[in-house]
Amino acid sequence: MKKYVIIAFVAVSGLFSVNAMAQSKVGHINAQALIEAMPEAQTAQKTLQQFAEELDKDGKGLIDEYQKKLAEFDKSAATMTDNMKEIKTKEIQTAQKNIQDYQESAQQKIEQKRGEILKPIYDKARKAIEDVAKEKGYGYVIDSSVGVLLVSPAGDDLAPAVKTKLGIK
Repeated sequence: MKKYVIIAFVAVSGLFSVNAMAQSKVGHINAQALIEAMPEAQTAQKTLQQFAEELDKDGKGLIDEYQKKLAEFDKSAATMTDNMKEIKTKEIQTAQKNIQDYQESAQQKIEQKRGEILKPIYDKARKAIEDVAKEKGYGYVIDSSVGVLLVSPAGDDLAPAVKTKLGIK
């Protein structure tokens, strides 16, 4: 008899847990579109663009130096000795390597700056998404901007509610 009570208890608790799992609501949002719509993201994009332009200006000096050395070499290559050609070729290669190193360094700086500038924006968007999901009773929210969401009901799109919470029209 005790066995039957235990089996019945396990079966009933299993039904309740399946029922509880089935009631978890799943919503979706295009997080990338949300972030792009935020005024802070537009300001951040302009700041990043200005930063990249400043780095580009600095890099132009290296390119100008390289082009100057290359032009000088082309002009006087016919009259140079083999030893002088070798020295000038190494100078040109060094200038070329400096340009490549600078471009790599600039790209790393841009990525670092992007992370610094966009992190608070991503955090703000994530908090708003979490708050709206909690308010509306969603247990899971899927980011549809990555293109994985194949079918979704319009009622489960949290974007309008999150935009309202963030004050975006």
